[in-house]
Amino acid sequence: MRKLMKYLSGYRKESVLAPLFKLLEAFFELLVPLVMASIIDRGINVNGTGGADTGHIWRMGLCLLALAVVGLVSSITAQFFAAKAAVGFSAGLRQALFDHIQGLDFTNIDKAGTSTMITRMTSDVNQIQSGVNLVLRLFLRSPIIVFGAMIMAFTIDVKSALVFVVAIPLLAVVVFGIMVWTMPLYKKVQANLDRVLGVTRENLTGVRVIRAFHQEEVEEGRFRGFTKALADSQIFVGKISAVMNPVTYVIVNGAIIALIYIGAVQVNIGNLSQGEVVAIINYMSQILVELVKLANLIITVTKALACADRVAGVFEIQNGNWMSEAETGSASDGALQATVPFLQFEHVSLTYAGAGAETLHDIDFTVNKGETIGVIGGTGSGKSSLVNLIPGFYPVTGGSLRLEGRDIRQIPEDELRSRVGMVPQKAVLFKGTIRSNLQWGKPDATEEEMWQAIDTAQAREVVEGKKSSGNHGGLDAEIAQNGKNLSGGQRQRLTIARALVRKPQILILDDSASALDYATDARLRTAIRQLEGGTTTFIVSQRASSIRHADKIIVLDDGEMAGIGTHDELLKSCEVYREIYFSQYPEERLNRREAVR
Repeated sequence: MRKLMKYLSGYRKESVLAPLFKLLEAFFELLVPLVMASIIDRGINVNGTGGADTGHIWRMGLCLLALAVVGLVSSITAQFFAAKAAVGFSAGLRQALFDHIQGLDFTNIDKAGTSTMITRMTSDVNQIQSGVNLVLRLFLRSPIIVFGAMIMAFTIDVKSALVFVVAIPLLAVVVFGIMVWTMPLYKKVQANLDRVLGVTRENLTGVRVIRAFHQEEVEEGRFRGFTKALADSQIFVGKISAVMNPVTYVIVNGAIIALIYIGAVQVNIGNLSQGEVVAIINYMSQILVELVKLANLIITVTKALACADRVAGVFEIQNGNWMSEAETGSASDGALQATVPFLQFEHVSLTYAGAGAETLHDIDFTVNKGETIGVIGGTGSGKSSLVNLIPGFYPVTGGSLRLEGRDIRQIPEDELRSRVGMVPQKAVLFKGTIRSNLQWGKPDATEEEMWQAIDTAQAREVVEGKKSSGNHGGLDAEIAQNGKNLSGGQRQRLTIARALVRKPQILILDDSASALDYATDARLRTAIRQLEGGTTTFIVSQRASSIRHADKIIVLDDGEMAGIGTHDELLKSCEVYREIYFSQYPEERLNRREAVR
């Protein structure tokens, strides 16, 4: 929690004023029993004669009313400042957490898990906000009331006040003992919440597959199991926390019984007045109320501390394989040299975090500027892993990957990503308009640049065919979340346009034309080859037709390079490529055999 307190630094004034006004309220509240004692002793029972002093009662009554008004104003003011500080703190923390997650590489995001990140950014931060709010309001007030009441009791009668000396340590043992016991249990509750969120997200995103295979009952059972585990953990820790209030009531009420007995004896022998006994009992009642508040505060703070540890754990996740900008200065000198290849894989290997074996092994080849590189191989051969290394989504774990002679780990992320246009396997569009989605590629793109990218991506008919809110097609046509109002091919063409609008030096098409027909695919590849500026293009595809005209074709087999060369060269030298190609064009295999005969 201490690491997160820096996000409260912008609310120092509120963080000081909130507890100060609560202390002011507590001070006035401690005066109430003394006023009541005065009303009883001097107003109702004047000098023990049984006579009443009506004037004194009215004066003290107005004093009680004034104390109540001042206490109410102080309380409202304190709650305002506490709420302002807590909400501002949580907003700053949530923004910092979001920014940090956005900066994590794919390895760390995969390791942490999406559902965990969502829980920590929402539920955990809300729990911390509640904890900060209650701490600012009650953390000083409750102890001050407890110890202030004990001190005020000592000013009235030392013998009676000794009951407080016994009761308060007992209450402290109960409260803090339960806090220590429940803190790790609340962490377990939040972990179970992560699992529930994970299975919920999985079911909602995969609902079509679940229904297609009629697995509703299986998934309902799995969800029921996770929710039962969450409920059981919450009930268990709730039972422990629920013990706090009745135990504190028993201790405090036992102390009140002792006070009444001692007070009766003291009144009988003339050492105490009736009003003073009532004042002491009122102080004990105040302690009871404050300890109930303190118990609830402890429960909330325990949850908040458990959640704070989880949130701080996300901030502790760091990208360990990227060099800082200060370290890149010397490495960048003389980087743009004509003598070095544009892109160079030097015996590159990749092992995912937690994986038992290498995904890519000893990948070694060079790429010249403006070349088109095809990447082909069987399912799971490492095609996507290979191209994901270029923008630095995953760190190279063996060898080195160089762009214009510089190791990509020495290039600042912003610079590297600005030079790469990436079209992933899954076409993802965001809720908004076609224009806003294209501006992800280049925020200041002109309409001319957008239409040029749209034409290259063969998406003009998609854009002109969509209706906008003004019933006109064009760039302002609405896009639903994840592009649900578009077909698979339409989504792919728009994601390609989004990458092209930034005019990248390196364009990566990771099996991003799989939903296109062969004619559209061919027109797309022709348009990309005609791009100005010498764009270096990587085309990952299962189709041999998509990459057969590439300058180089890289054939992957189980994470290793099975061959590299042009289409004709690979047909002669690479058995893996021949199997892939002839499986898609069996008639050419027959023609080749007849030609050999």
